[in-house]
Amino acid sequence: MDALRYYVTPLVTAVGIAGFLLGGPWVWLGASTFLALMTLDIILPSDTAMRRIRFGFAADLPLYLQLPLMLGLYAAFIVGVRQGHIVLSLPAQFIGAVLSIAWLSGVPTLPVAHELMHRRHPLPRRFAQGLSTFYGDPNRDIAHVTTHHLELDTHRDSDTPRRGQSIYAFIVQATVGSYSDAVHQEAETQRRQGRSAWDLRNRTYQQIALVLLLPVVVGLTAGPLALAVTVLAMIIAKGLVEGFNYFQHYGLIRVEGAPIQMHHAWNHLGAVVRPLGCEITNHINHHLDGHTPFYKLRPEPQAPQMPSLFMCFAIGLVPPLWYSLIAKPKLKDWDTRFASPSERVLAQQANAKAGWPQWTN
Repeated sequence: MDALRYYVTPLVTAVGIAGFLLGGPWVWLGASTFLALMTLDIILPSDTAMRRIRFGFAADLPLYLQLPLMLGLYAAFIVGVRQGHIVLSLPAQFIGAVLSIAWLSGVPTLPVAHELMHRRHPLPRRFAQGLSTFYGDPNRDIAHVTTHHLELDTHRDSDTPRRGQSIYAFIVQATVGSYSDAVHQEAETQRRQGRSAWDLRNRTYQQIALVLLLPVVVGLTAGPLALAVTVLAMIIAKGLVEGFNYFQHYGLIRVEGAPIQMHHAWNHLGAVVRPLGCEITNHINHHLDGHTPFYKLRPEPQAPQMPSLFMCFAIGLVPPLWYSLIAKPKLKDWDTRFASPSERVLAQQANAKAGWPQWTN
């Protein structure tokens, strides 16, 4: 029965499809699931239970449904616009369409893509590439696996936010880092295989083609306003994707080359975000072994914890509130109780750079 939890992912996406099929003000239906899920995740108690799943296929199936469902979401959007059920010249429907597509392209699509990009078989990794296109980063697996998982919590990792860094500055840092790392790593791969970095087998060409293909197809079939909706949704979805990293790694420190340990990621064990996020919020257990299937990840309540990921996101949009209410108190506790002596020295340097108090002196 635990596997049924993960069907919240296709269910939420199906709600967005229904909204576009109904048209009119119903285009907001997909976006409305954010508020419903956030409320539940905040009010429900934390979930620290280990999943008991006998057949992995039952948990994996909703992951493989996500790509056809996202294609169905765009198909319903295009049909709605072409048939006049969705009138994008009306600001309320334009904004509703943007937010619904953006939310569903970022979450729950990102956690599914993340899980599949860590699989060893090429088929799930291709599914991950297709899903990552909806938030404009088809080659995200390259930088994620070869940089983030190796350089976690160090200055070499663009997916680790610095202390005092706002979510807005981090989105820029992580986006530039993800693209540049992917281009660099793919060029190096071609050279190691004895080919030119410009060889047509370089996946960078696929990235460019996929990122352009989606808005072009929508624009040609549903018009320029639909194209604008798609581009804006992809940009916002990219911000949501980077928000995951922001709240799961904020301000943490690791000495370069030191082993990754239990205290090197924040965990969010909300009852809703765990299944919706494909257990990505059991985050340190994932970093200890990136090939462990998501439903086998152990919650680690003794590891550093954050409150509801949804609440962190809402508060993080106002940086002064984020720093005072969550970031500083949590990092003070992390520096005091979890950090090694070497990490504590680096944390003091990071606090000084951010203009924060030296609470471990």
